[in-house]
Amino acid sequence: MPKVAFYTLGCKVNQYESDAMAELFKERGYEITDFESPADIYVINTCDVTNESARKSRQMIRKASRINPNAAVAVVGCYAQLESGEISRIPGVDVIVGTKDRRRIVDLIEESIKKHEQIVAVEDISKERSFEEIAFKGLRHRTRAFLKIQEGCNMFCSYCIIPYARGPVRSRPVESIIKEAQELAEEGFKEIVLTGIHLGLYGHDFREKGLHLLEVVSRLSKIEGIRRIRMSSIEALELTDEFIEGLSKLGNFCHHFHIPLQSGCDSVLERMNRRYTTAQFKERVEYIRGKMPDVSITTDVIVGFPGETQEEFDATFNFIQEVEFSRLHVFPFSPRKGTPAAKMSNPIKKSVKEERSHKLIALSRELEKNFRQKFLGETVEVLFEEEVDNNTYEGLTGNYMKVVASSGENLHNKLALVTLKENTPDHLVGEVRT
Repeated sequence: MPKVAFYTLGCKVNQYESDAMAELFKERGYEITDFESPADIYVINTCDVTNESARKSRQMIRKASRINPNAAVAVVGCYAQLESGEISRIPGVDVIVGTKDRRRIVDLIEESIKKHEQIVAVEDISKERSFEEIAFKGLRHRTRAFLKIQEGCNMFCSYCIIPYARGPVRSRPVESIIKEAQELAEEGFKEIVLTGIHLGLYGHDFREKGLHLLEVVSRLSKIEGIRRIRMSSIEALELTDEFIEGLSKLGNFCHHFHIPLQSGCDSVLERMNRRYTTAQFKERVEYIRGKMPDVSITTDVIVGFPGETQEEFDATFNFIQEVEFSRLHVFPFSPRKGTPAAKMSNPIKKSVKEERSHKLIALSRELEKNFRQKFLGETVEVLFEEEVDNNTYEGLTGNYMKVVASSGENLHNKLALVTLKENTPDHLVGEVRT
Protein backbone atom coordinates (compact mmCIF):
# COMPACT_ATOMS: atom_id res chain seq x y z
CA MET A 1 0.00 0.00 0.00
CA PRO A 2 1.59 3.34 -1.05
CA LYS A 3 2.12 5.87 1.73
CA VAL A 4 1.34 9.60 1.76
CA ALA A 5 2.40 12.16 4.38
CA PHE A 6 1.04 15.66 5.03
CA TYR A 7 2.57 18.76 6.55
CA THR A 8 0.24 21.67 7.20
CA LEU A 9 1.17 25.27 7.91
CA GLY A 10 -1.13 28.09 8.96
CA CYS A 11 -4.74 28.24 10.06
CA LYS A 12 -7.46 25.78 11.04
CA VAL A 13 -8.95 26.12 7.55
CA ASN A 14 -5.70 24.74 6.13
CA GLN A 15 -5.80 21.87 8.61
CA TYR A 16 -9.39 21.11 7.65
CA GLU A 17 -8.41 21.02 3.98
CA SER A 18 -5.40 18.77 4.64
CA ASP A 19 -7.61 16.29 6.48
CA ALA A 20 -10.11 16.40 3.63
CA MET A 21 -7.34 15.69 1.08
CA ALA A 22 -6.07 12.86 3.27
CA GLU A 23 -9.56 11.36 3.09
CA LEU A 24 -9.32 11.40 -0.71
CA PHE A 25 -6.06 9.46 -0.57
CA LYS A 26 -7.50 6.91 1.87
CA GLU A 27 -10.47 6.35 -0.44
CA ARG A 28 -7.99 5.50 -3.21
CA GLY A 29 -6.11 2.95 -1.13
CA TYR A 30 -3.26 5.04 0.24
CA GLU A 31 -1.97 4.80 3.80
CA ILE A 32 -1.52 8.07 5.70
CA THR A 33 1.78 8.22 7.56
CA ASP A 34 3.75 10.69 9.67
CA PHE A 35 5.61 13.42 7.80
CA GLU A 36 8.93 12.47 9.41
CA SER A 37 8.61 8.91 8.08
CA PRO A 38 9.58 7.68 4.61
CA ALA A 39 6.60 8.04 2.27
CA ASP A 40 5.89 7.69 -1.44
CA ILE A 41 4.12 11.05 -1.62
CA TYR A 42 4.49 14.22 0.45
CA VAL A 43 1.84 16.94 0.45
CA ILE A 44 2.82 20.31 1.93
CA ASN A 45 -0.20 22.54 2.54
CA THR A 46 1.36 25.98 2.67
CA CYS A 47 0.66 29.35 4.26
CA ASP A 48 1.59 32.78 2.94
CA VAL A 49 0.23 35.14 5.59
CA THR A 50 3.73 36.41 6.46
CA ASN A 51 7.19 36.23 4.92
CA GLU A 52 8.11 33.85 7.74
CA SER A 53 5.30 31.43 6.86
CA ALA A 54 6.42 31.51 3.21
CA ARG A 55 10.00 30.74 4.32
CA LYS A 56 8.76 27.85 6.48
CA SER A 57 6.77 26.52 3.53
CA ARG A 58 9.92 26.42 1.37
CA GLN A 59 11.82 24.78 4.22
CA MET A 60 9.30 21.93 4.51
CA ILE A 61 9.24 21.40 0.74
CA ARG A 62 13.00 20.83 0.77
CA LYS A 63 12.76 18.66 3.89
CA ALA A 64 10.32 16.30 2.17
CA SER A 65 12.78 15.79 -0.66
CA ARG A 66 15.56 15.04 1.83
CA ILE A 67 13.50 12.45 3.72
CA ASN A 68 12.88 10.51 0.50
CA PRO A 69 14.55 11.86 -2.65
CA ASN A 70 12.48 9.46 -4.77
CA ALA A 71 9.11 10.57 -3.41
CA ALA A 72 6.60 12.69 -5.28
CA VAL A 73 6.16 16.14 -3.68
CA ALA A 74 2.96 18.17 -4.00
CA VAL A 75 2.73 21.78 -2.83
CA VAL A 76 -0.76 23.20 -2.25
CA GLY A 77 -2.43 26.16 -0.55
CA CYS A 78 -1.95 29.91 -0.28
CA TYR A 79 1.79 30.10 -0.96
CA ALA A 80 1.33 27.83 -3.98
CA GLN A 81 -1.49 30.05 -5.22
CA LEU A 82 0.59 33.22 -5.06
CA GLU A 83 4.10 31.98 -5.87
CA SER A 84 3.70 28.98 -8.19
CA GLY A 85 6.59 30.13 -10.41
CA GLU A 86 8.96 30.38 -7.48
CA ILE A 87 7.90 26.95 -6.19
CA SER A 88 8.26 25.33 -9.62
CA ARG A 89 11.98 26.11 -9.50
CA ILE A 90 12.52 24.28 -6.20
CA PRO A 91 14.13 20.90 -7.01
CA GLY A 92 11.92 17.90 -6.35
CA VAL A 93 8.51 19.57 -6.66
CA ASP A 94 6.19 17.50 -8.86
CA VAL A 95 2.73 19.05 -8.42
CA ILE A 96 1.61 22.58 -7.54
CA VAL A 97 -2.02 23.26 -6.67
CA GLY A 98 -3.31 26.59 -5.38
CA THR A 99 -6.46 27.19 -3.34
CA LYS A 100 -8.70 25.56 -5.92
CA ASP A 101 -8.82 22.01 -7.33
CA ARG A 102 -7.61 20.35 -4.13
CA ARG A 103 -10.26 17.69 -4.84
CA ARG A 104 -8.12 16.63 -7.85
CA ILE A 105 -4.97 16.18 -5.79
CA VAL A 106 -4.76 12.37 -6.11
CA ASP A 107 -5.34 12.41 -9.87
CA LEU A 108 -2.78 15.17 -10.40
CA ILE A 109 -0.08 13.39 -8.42
CA GLU A 110 -0.71 10.06 -10.11
CA GLU A 111 -0.60 11.78 -13.50
CA SER A 112 2.70 13.49 -12.62
CA ILE A 113 4.23 10.20 -11.50
CA LYS A 114 3.05 8.39 -14.64
CA LYS A 115 4.28 11.08 -17.04
CA HIS A 116 7.43 12.00 -15.08
CA GLU A 117 6.65 15.69 -15.44
CA GLN A 118 5.81 18.62 -13.22
CA ILE A 119 2.15 19.70 -13.17
CA VAL A 120 1.15 23.24 -12.18
CA ALA A 121 -2.60 23.50 -11.53
CA VAL A 122 -3.00 27.12 -10.42
CA GLU A 123 -5.74 29.36 -11.79
CA ASP A 124 -6.83 32.96 -11.23
CA ILE A 125 -8.69 32.59 -7.94
CA SER A 126 -10.25 36.06 -8.20
CA LYS A 127 -12.69 34.69 -10.80
CA GLU A 128 -13.85 31.76 -8.68
CA ARG A 129 -17.48 31.96 -7.56
CA SER A 130 -18.31 28.53 -6.10
CA PHE A 131 -17.39 26.80 -2.83
CA GLU A 132 -15.10 23.81 -3.39
CA GLU A 133 -16.03 20.73 -1.41
CA ILE A 134 -12.81 18.76 -1.28
CA ALA A 135 -14.08 15.71 0.58
CA PHE A 136 -16.85 15.04 3.02
CA LYS A 137 -14.68 14.64 6.10
CA GLY A 138 -12.60 17.48 7.43
CA LEU A 139 -10.62 18.25 10.56
CA ARG A 140 -11.21 16.02 13.58
CA HIS A 141 -9.64 17.42 16.74
CA ARG A 142 -9.93 15.19 19.81
CA THR A 143 -13.57 15.74 20.76
CA ARG A 144 -14.19 18.76 18.55
CA ALA A 145 -14.74 18.70 14.79
CA PHE A 146 -14.03 21.71 12.61
CA LEU A 147 -16.56 22.26 9.87
CA LYS A 148 -15.60 24.57 7.01
CA ILE A 149 -18.61 26.45 5.66
CA GLN A 150 -17.12 29.48 3.89
CA GLU A 151 -14.20 30.44 1.66
CA GLY A 152 -12.63 33.72 0.56
CA CYS A 153 -12.55 37.32 1.73
CA ASN A 154 -13.51 40.65 0.15
CA MET A 155 -12.20 43.03 2.82
CA PHE A 156 -8.60 43.74 1.70
CA CYS A 157 -7.08 44.88 4.98
CA SER A 158 -3.88 46.69 4.08
CA TYR A 159 -1.56 44.10 5.68
CA CYS A 160 -3.33 40.94 4.49
CA ILE A 161 -2.56 38.76 1.48
CA ILE A 162 -5.48 36.37 2.03
CA PRO A 163 -8.00 37.97 -0.41
CA TYR A 164 -5.40 37.54 -3.15
CA ALA A 165 -4.68 33.94 -2.16
CA ARG A 166 -8.22 32.77 -1.39
CA GLY A 167 -10.34 34.86 -3.74
CA PRO A 168 -13.83 36.31 -3.18
CA VAL A 169 -16.42 35.11 -0.66
CA ARG A 170 -18.00 31.73 -1.45
CA SER A 171 -20.44 30.01 0.88
CA ARG A 172 -21.08 26.30 1.27
CA PRO A 173 -24.66 25.18 0.55
CA VAL A 174 -26.53 24.79 3.82
CA GLU A 175 -27.75 21.25 3.05
CA SER A 176 -24.15 20.12 2.59
CA ILE A 177 -23.24 21.65 5.96
CA ILE A 178 -26.13 19.87 7.69
CA LYS A 179 -25.24 16.56 6.07
CA GLU A 180 -21.64 16.67 7.29
CA ALA A 181 -22.73 17.77 10.76
CA GLN A 182 -25.14 14.83 10.99
CA GLU A 183 -22.31 12.47 10.11
CA LEU A 184 -20.11 14.07 12.75
CA ALA A 185 -22.83 13.51 15.34
CA GLU A 186 -23.13 9.87 14.29
CA GLU A 187 -19.36 9.50 14.73
CA GLY A 188 -19.71 10.68 18.31
CA PHE A 189 -18.49 14.26 18.09
CA LYS A 190 -20.24 16.47 20.61
CA GLU A 191 -18.81 19.84 19.56
CA ILE A 192 -18.67 21.45 16.13
CA VAL A 193 -16.50 24.50 15.39
CA LEU A 194 -17.68 26.47 12.36
CA THR A 195 -14.78 27.85 10.40
CA GLY A 196 -14.03 29.80 7.25
CA ILE A 197 -11.76 32.51 5.90
CA HIS A 198 -14.33 35.24 6.65
CA LEU A 199 -17.05 33.41 8.53
CA GLY A 200 -19.31 36.40 9.15
CA LEU A 201 -19.87 36.92 5.42
CA TYR A 202 -21.46 33.50 5.04
CA GLY A 203 -24.38 33.70 2.60
CA HIS A 204 -23.49 37.10 1.13
CA ASP A 205 -22.74 35.49 -2.23
CA PHE A 206 -26.00 33.55 -2.53
CA ARG A 207 -28.56 34.78 -5.03
CA GLU A 208 -31.37 34.01 -2.62
CA LYS A 209 -30.63 36.83 -0.20
CA GLY A 210 -31.62 36.41 3.40
CA LEU A 211 -29.71 33.22 4.23
CA HIS A 212 -27.56 34.22 7.18
CA LEU A 213 -25.08 32.51 9.45
CA LEU A 214 -27.73 32.53 12.19
CA GLU A 215 -29.90 30.18 10.13
CA VAL A 216 -27.01 27.75 9.75
CA VAL A 217 -26.26 27.75 13.48
CA SER A 218 -29.95 27.40 14.32
CA ARG A 219 -30.34 24.37 12.07
CA LEU A 220 -27.17 22.77 13.41
CA SER A 221 -28.41 23.26 16.97
CA LYS A 222 -31.32 20.89 16.27
CA ILE A 223 -29.14 17.94 15.24
CA GLU A 224 -29.35 15.16 17.79
CA GLY A 225 -26.00 14.51 19.47
CA ILE A 226 -24.50 17.94 18.79
CA ARG A 227 -24.14 19.35 22.29
CA ARG A 228 -22.02 22.36 21.42
CA ILE A 229 -21.63 24.73 18.48
CA ARG A 230 -18.70 27.12 18.50
CA MET A 231 -17.63 29.72 15.94
CA SER A 232 -14.11 30.54 14.91
CA SER A 233 -13.05 34.14 14.24
CA ILE A 234 -15.76 36.66 13.35
CA GLU A 235 -15.61 40.41 12.79
CA ALA A 236 -17.14 42.88 15.28
CA LEU A 237 -19.54 44.67 12.92
CA GLU A 238 -20.93 41.34 11.68
CA LEU A 239 -22.19 40.62 15.22
CA THR A 240 -25.46 42.48 14.81
CA ASP A 241 -28.13 42.83 17.50
CA GLU A 242 -30.37 40.33 15.69
CA PHE A 243 -27.52 37.82 15.33
CA ILE A 244 -26.50 38.00 19.00
CA GLU A 245 -30.11 37.90 20.15
CA GLY A 246 -30.70 34.76 18.09
CA LEU A 247 -27.53 33.02 19.28
CA SER A 248 -28.32 33.81 22.92
CA LYS A 249 -31.53 31.78 22.64
CA LEU A 250 -29.74 28.60 21.50
CA GLY A 251 -28.97 26.35 24.45
CA ASN A 252 -26.03 24.59 22.77
CA PHE A 253 -24.25 27.65 21.36
CA CYS A 254 -20.91 28.24 23.11
CA HIS A 255 -20.62 31.64 24.78
CA HIS A 256 -17.25 32.40 23.23
CA PHE A 257 -16.42 34.86 20.45
CA HIS A 258 -13.03 35.39 18.87
CA ILE A 259 -13.28 38.94 17.52
CA PRO A 260 -10.08 40.28 15.86
CA LEU A 261 -9.21 43.76 17.12
CA GLN A 262 -5.75 44.13 15.48
CA SER A 263 -5.25 47.56 17.08
CA GLY A 264 -6.85 49.54 19.88
CA CYS A 265 -5.99 52.86 18.23
CA ASP A 266 -8.26 54.46 15.62
CA SER A 267 -5.44 55.96 13.56
CA VAL A 268 -3.76 52.57 13.22
CA LEU A 269 -7.07 50.88 12.39
CA GLU A 270 -7.54 53.41 9.60
CA ARG A 271 -4.10 52.62 8.15
CA MET A 272 -4.97 48.93 8.41
CA ASN A 273 -8.24 49.53 6.48
CA ARG A 274 -10.16 47.77 9.27
CA ARG A 275 -13.46 49.66 8.71
CA TYR A 276 -14.50 50.15 12.34
CA THR A 277 -13.51 52.37 15.24
CA THR A 278 -12.60 51.37 18.77
CA ALA A 279 -15.88 52.88 19.96
CA GLN A 280 -17.85 50.65 17.58
CA PHE A 281 -15.85 47.62 18.64
CA LYS A 282 -16.41 48.29 22.34
CA GLU A 283 -20.13 48.87 21.83
CA ARG A 284 -20.47 45.44 20.18
CA VAL A 285 -18.61 43.74 23.05
CA GLU A 286 -20.83 45.45 25.61
CA TYR A 287 -23.97 44.37 23.76
CA ILE A 288 -22.78 40.76 23.64
CA ARG A 289 -22.01 40.78 27.36
CA GLY A 290 -25.45 42.15 28.05
CA LYS A 291 -26.99 39.11 26.35
CA MET A 292 -24.40 36.54 27.53
CA PRO A 293 -22.93 37.59 30.92
CA ASP A 294 -20.56 34.60 31.06
CA VAL A 295 -19.18 35.16 27.55
CA SER A 296 -15.49 34.91 26.74
CA ILE A 297 -14.16 37.45 24.25
CA THR A 298 -10.75 36.60 22.76
CA THR A 299 -8.94 38.61 20.10
CA ASP A 300 -5.97 39.11 17.78
CA VAL A 301 -3.62 42.09 18.01
CA ILE A 302 -0.86 43.19 15.63
CA VAL A 303 1.99 45.17 17.18
CA GLY A 304 4.52 47.26 15.31
CA PHE A 305 2.36 48.14 12.32
CA PRO A 306 4.21 50.67 10.12
CA GLY A 307 4.29 54.07 11.77
CA GLU A 308 2.90 52.82 15.11
CA THR A 309 4.07 55.43 17.61
CA GLN A 310 4.52 54.83 21.31
CA GLU A 311 1.35 56.83 21.90
CA GLU A 312 -0.59 54.61 19.47
CA PHE A 313 0.71 51.46 21.15
CA ASP A 314 -0.19 52.86 24.57
CA ALA A 315 -3.70 53.53 23.28
CA THR A 316 -3.95 49.90 22.20
CA PHE A 317 -2.65 48.65 25.56
CA ASN A 318 -5.13 50.83 27.46
CA PHE A 319 -8.05 49.86 25.22
CA ILE A 320 -7.33 46.16 25.74
CA GLN A 321 -7.31 46.70 29.51
CA GLU A 322 -10.55 48.63 29.26
CA VAL A 323 -12.37 45.99 27.21
CA GLU A 324 -11.04 43.18 29.43
CA PHE A 325 -10.57 40.48 26.83
CA SER A 326 -10.18 36.99 28.21
CA ARG A 327 -7.18 36.17 25.98
CA LEU A 328 -4.99 37.82 23.34
CA HIS A 329 -3.22 36.34 20.34
CA VAL A 330 -0.33 38.75 19.72
CA PHE A 331 1.43 39.03 16.35
CA PRO A 332 4.40 41.25 15.53
CA PHE A 333 3.77 42.90 12.17
CA SER A 334 5.41 41.08 9.27
CA PRO A 335 5.27 42.77 5.86
CA ARG A 336 3.84 40.66 3.07
CA LYS A 337 4.89 41.42 -0.50
CA GLY A 338 1.89 42.43 -2.57
CA THR A 339 0.01 44.22 0.21
CA PRO A 340 -0.26 48.01 0.66
CA ALA A 341 1.24 47.79 4.17
CA ALA A 342 4.46 46.33 2.78
CA LYS A 343 5.09 49.66 1.01
CA MET A 344 4.27 51.89 3.98
CA SER A 345 6.95 54.14 5.42
CA ASN A 346 8.26 54.24 8.99
CA PRO A 347 8.77 50.52 9.66
CA ILE A 348 9.12 49.63 13.34
CA LYS A 349 12.38 48.14 14.60
CA LYS A 350 12.35 44.45 15.47
CA SER A 351 13.46 45.19 19.02
CA VAL A 352 10.53 47.57 19.52
CA LYS A 353 8.06 45.03 18.11
CA GLU A 354 9.45 42.38 20.45
CA GLU A 355 9.18 44.70 23.46
CA ARG A 356 5.57 45.57 22.63
CA SER A 357 4.72 41.91 22.03
CA HIS A 358 6.11 40.93 25.44
CA LYS A 359 4.03 43.63 27.13
CA LEU A 360 0.81 42.46 25.51
CA ILE A 361 1.55 38.78 26.17
CA ALA A 362 2.07 39.59 29.85
CA LEU A 363 -1.20 41.54 29.83
CA SER A 364 -2.93 38.60 28.19
CA ARG A 365 -1.86 36.24 30.96
CA GLU A 366 -3.19 38.68 33.55
CA LEU A 367 -6.51 39.15 31.74
CA GLU A 368 -6.95 35.42 31.22
CA LYS A 369 -6.39 34.64 34.90
CA ASN A 370 -8.73 37.47 35.93
CA PHE A 371 -11.45 36.08 33.67
CA ARG A 372 -11.11 32.59 35.12
CA GLN A 373 -11.16 33.98 38.67
CA LYS A 374 -14.77 35.12 38.19
CA PHE A 375 -15.95 31.53 37.95
CA LEU A 376 -14.23 30.02 41.02
CA GLY A 377 -16.73 28.12 43.12
CA GLU A 378 -19.19 27.73 40.24
CA THR A 379 -20.25 24.40 38.77
CA VAL A 380 -19.91 24.35 34.99
CA GLU A 381 -20.13 21.83 32.17
CA VAL A 382 -16.80 20.66 30.75
CA LEU A 383 -16.18 18.64 27.60
CA PHE A 384 -13.10 16.56 28.41
CA GLU A 385 -10.67 16.00 25.55
CA GLU A 386 -7.72 13.96 26.73
CA GLU A 387 -5.95 12.32 29.64
CA VAL A 388 -2.93 14.49 30.52
CA ASP A 389 -1.71 12.43 33.48
CA ASN A 390 -2.75 9.27 35.28
CA ASN A 391 -6.53 9.65 35.91
CA THR A 392 -6.24 13.38 35.19
CA TYR A 393 -8.20 14.87 32.30
CA GLU A 394 -8.21 18.20 30.48
CA GLY A 395 -11.18 19.82 28.80
CA LEU A 396 -12.92 23.06 27.91
CA THR A 397 -15.96 24.88 29.21
CA GLY A 398 -18.43 26.34 26.74
CA ASN A 399 -16.84 29.75 27.24
CA TYR A 400 -13.39 28.40 26.42
CA MET A 401 -11.74 28.01 29.83
CA LYS A 402 -9.30 25.13 30.19
CA VAL A 403 -10.17 22.86 33.13
CA VAL A 404 -8.17 19.99 34.62
CA ALA A 405 -9.84 17.43 36.88
CA SER A 406 -9.12 13.96 38.29
CA SER A 407 -11.39 10.97 37.89
CA GLY A 408 -11.20 7.19 38.10
CA GLU A 409 -13.64 7.11 35.19
CA ASN A 410 -12.47 7.58 31.59
CA LEU A 411 -13.67 11.11 30.80
CA HIS A 412 -12.50 11.28 27.17
CA ASN A 413 -15.22 12.89 25.00
CA LYS A 414 -17.58 13.14 27.96
CA LEU A 415 -19.50 16.14 29.22
CA ALA A 416 -19.41 16.41 32.99
CA LEU A 417 -20.40 18.91 35.64
CA VAL A 418 -17.31 20.26 37.39
CA THR A 419 -17.00 22.54 40.41
CA LEU A 420 -14.12 24.98 39.89
CA LYS A 421 -11.76 24.95 42.88
CA GLU A 422 -8.42 26.56 41.95
CA ASN A 423 -7.14 29.12 39.44
CA THR A 424 -3.58 28.33 38.30
CA PRO A 425 -1.53 30.46 35.86
CA ASP A 426 -2.58 28.20 32.98
CA HIS A 427 -5.94 26.64 33.83
CA LEU A 428 -8.66 25.97 36.36
CA VAL A 429 -8.59 22.92 38.60
CA GLY A 430 -11.98 21.34 39.18
CA GLU A 431 -13.76 18.56 40.98
CA VAL A 432 -16.05 16.33 38.97
CA ARG A 433 -19.57 16.13 40.38
CA THR A 434 -20.90 12.62 40.79
